[in-house]
Amino acid sequence: MASAKKKAAKAQKAAVRARYNPYVQRVVDDVDLRSDIVQVYESGRSAFGRMSNGKSPSKALFDDKKLQKDLKQAAESLRDATVALREAPKKQRKGGFGRVLVLALVGGGLALALSEGLRKKVLDALFGAEEEFEYTSTTTSAPSPQTTAGTAGTTT
Repeated sequence: MASAKKKAAKAQKAAVRARYNPYVQRVVDDVDLRSDIVQVYESGRSAFGRMSNGKSPSKALFDDKKLQKDLKQAAESLRDATVALREAPKKQRKGGFGRVLVLALVGGGLALALSEGLRKKVLDALFGAEEEFEYTSTTTSAPSPQTTAGTAGTTT
């Protein structure tokens, strides 16, 4: 019974290691890689079946066009699969705080540019409210030269 528990623990550790293996992750995540692996298997199986039909392998290799096609297809799919496995897995970028901050700044800038009421509120908050006043002159205006000339020439 103890050996069964040890075997189960070993199997669990192996499963956990396989779960976090980057190659296993790549196979799980990449649809193209899985289809390449399936194509390698199917083409290889077909080629093996054609080679083991009773003819000599050398004669089958040189004369059987379907066998040559299957071998070529298996080799191409195997090459594509190995290239995909060797490439580093693409990390998925998350939104992050920086993206949210940039979006907020752009949105705030647009809101300020498009809303006059919001601009006034922001300026009042930053620099204080404007004081509205009416301008009244403390000096009296001198009479214009035309009006003084017209009154000096007339006698009553």
